[in-house]
Amino acid sequence: MKQKSILIGAMLALTIAAYAADVFDQVGAAIRSGDARMIARFFNTNVDLTIVNQEDVFSKAQAEMVIKDFFAKNTPRSYTIIHRGVSKEGAKYAIGTLVTTQGSTFRTYFFVKESGGMSYIQELRFEKE
Repeated sequence: MKQKSILIGAMLALTIAAYAADVFDQVGAAIRSGDARMIARFFNTNVDLTIVNQEDVFSKAQAEMVIKDFFAKNTPRSYTIIHRGVSKEGAKYAIGTLVTTQGSTFRTYFFVKESGGMSYIQELRFEKE
């Protein structure tokens, strides 16, 4: 019985870890393609959004529109996640580099929290390098 519980716990942990990695991969692919709608699928009800020097808390729908506008002005050419980790508070995060067709480079940060078995972006930042 004890071995069965350990096995089930290990399988659950691996499934959660694979899902978290998948969230990073999916969000990374959405940034790479400039797909604001795909990114918004992972937003919590409200999201802390920073684009260059403008920072605010937006509803999911508002944040999607802000990001759509950002991508309209900054068409992605490439995007690479350069680091993934976990904060002291348990939030998973990824740091990446976005290069645009306009020649700009942005450092990106997104923080993902788990709630109800789902991963949600709590904060997303695009900072000019």
